[in-house]
Amino acid sequence: MSKAHRGKGLIATASHGRGTCPVCKREGVKVVYEQEIDGKKAKICKTCKATIANKK
Repeated sequence: MSKAHRGKGLIATASHGRGTCPVCKREGVKVVYEQEIDGKKAKICKTCKATIANKK
């Protein structure tokens, strides 16, 4: 099976979905997970999403 379309949605976003995570302040990581932080929706990285989910 071909995997030609993997990550196709990220290519359409700015910088291919990479940026600075507002929670951990790391740069150059994929920030594609939408999470509500302090009443505002923000896009965060995968590790911060998992950390927030485990704290609940």
